[in-house]
Amino acid sequence: MIIRIYNHQKDLKIDKSLTKALVNSVLTHLKVNCDEVSIYFVNQKKITDLHEAFFDDPTPTDCISFPLDDKELGEVFVCPAVAIQYASKKKLDPYDETALYVIHGLLHLIGFDDLEPKERRTMRKKEKSCMHHLKEQRISLGPQ
Repeated sequence: MIIRIYNHQKDLKIDKSLTKALVNSVLTHLKVNCDEVSIYFVNQKKITDLHEAFFDDPTPTDCISFPLDDKELGEVFVCPAVAIQYASKKKLDPYDETALYVIHGLLHLIGFDDLEPKERRTMRKKEKSCMHHLKEQRISLGPQ
């Protein structure tokens, strides 16, 4: 599987090899078989522009996913600046929050949704399962 990582922001140091390991581990845990997936780390202006262009909402958001097809899973755009802000308010680790956004985006790519309460609960359970799996595997986006 080809995992492409693009870092177009300076808010949080991103280690591409750690990110690839995280994506690979999550997709394996979820039993997803694909040829390619792309993760973009972008600044707050870029995520806001994407949010407005594709969802008619001119506010920043945590992540946006663009599914493609079964073999080329799609693209996930993640905003570490949003993760840093949220993590600071909730006294969380910004790298863990960013990892959660990557997982959230991947779940959207494979068909999970969070618009309805029942769907949201299912998605939160999958997110927790993936975060737990990463901790068991000792995989983190943060400095080692």
